[in-house]
Amino acid sequence: MSEDPPRALSLAAGGFIALAVAQGIGRFVYTPILPFMVAGIGLTKPEAGLIASANFLGYLLGALAAASPRLPGGKRGGFIAGLAGSGLTTAAMGLVSSVPAFLALRFLGGIASAFVLVFASALVLERLAAMGRPRLSSLHFAGVGSGIAFSALLIAGLEATGFGWRVQWLASGGFTLIALVLTLPLIPPAPEPRPVAPHKAAASGGSDGRMRRLVLAYGLFGFGYVITATFISTIARSSPSLRGLDFLVWLAVGLAAAPSVALWVAIGQRLGNEAAYALANLIEALGVALSVLATSLAGLVLAALLLGGTMMGITALGLIEVRLLSRGDPRRSLALMTAAFGFGQMIGPSFAGYAYAFTGSFRGATFAAVAALVIAAVLVWPGDRLWRRSFDKPAALP
Repeated sequence: MSEDPPRALSLAAGGFIALAVAQGIGRFVYTPILPFMVAGIGLTKPEAGLIASANFLGYLLGALAAASPRLPGGKRGGFIAGLAGSGLTTAAMGLVSSVPAFLALRFLGGIASAFVLVFASALVLERLAAMGRPRLSSLHFAGVGSGIAFSALLIAGLEATGFGWRVQWLASGGFTLIALVLTLPLIPPAPEPRPVAPHKAAASGGSDGRMRRLVLAYGLFGFGYVITATFISTIARSSPSLRGLDFLVWLAVGLAAAPSVALWVAIGQRLGNEAAYALANLIEALGVALSVLATSLAGLVLAALLLGGTMMGITALGLIEVRLLSRGDPRRSLALMTAAFGFGQMIGPSFAGYAYAFTGSFRGATFAAVAALVIAAVLVWPGDRLWRRSFDKPAALP
């Protein structure tokens, strides 16, 4: 190990901050701000869904662009450009009023968010592995949930002091730009280590099939989580008994998401990443279903806890497993996963918005999301390999 533990910790902290603002805020702050935009400028549910989908279309294309070896600037350059772009497009949402402008800004913000996730994960995860500190990847991914929790408190605080949706967007973008300055010394332009040896399964032809199933399951997960993640605050605020308390639901998502990565990585180490991935999808399916079946604050908070407690764990397990299955530089595989995820989540909000316009409810779209999550679990479930891993352990370590 050429670098000491404090260096590894500061690197993971840099990833934590980057994902907190680019993902927890840049991607997800739209959820708590959306009810105020609906009330302030009369956004319809289909328009709200289209704006969310524009962000996810940008996320998809950004992930594909990040996979290109011809992209100028290298990994760190792409990471810095993504974080700056996320902050600027988030702040600019508070300066415009038309749906086309919202679509354009969220599209560009989606590209920026994908750049941050792909390049920050490639930089941080590879370096942590080379330092012999792979468990610190949990701190890196915990940034998303912490950013979600922070965004819930930020928007609630601004609302309580009388600030509307415009200031909410401006403040969110401002915090992202501040975070950019903080992360620069934490993720320095140091020489990148050689990639660690790929997972043993990468040497076998079977790994290709496992990777294809994992990529497809990751896309289904993107569709399965995003409808609830986009509209859960709107669902809560639409209930007269819950109005003014909707921030608690989104806060619960963030608080559950922050420690969930460490939990699911530990479960993955015990059962295997694929079994843990499948289990997390099934638990999330329960939370997604509960989001439209619950009629009380307690029920919606439980749905939020199940959603938040699994969505980042699934994300981390998927990215960690595909990195282990990859040959050589994992950037292309990380980008492919992110693109599949982006395609799934791009479809979800628009589908839910138009379904709501026809039926007056999010139930139909939500149950479709539940089905997608169950199928994702079935695709990745490792079958008899799980039982061999759990019960046929060697008598002694070599």
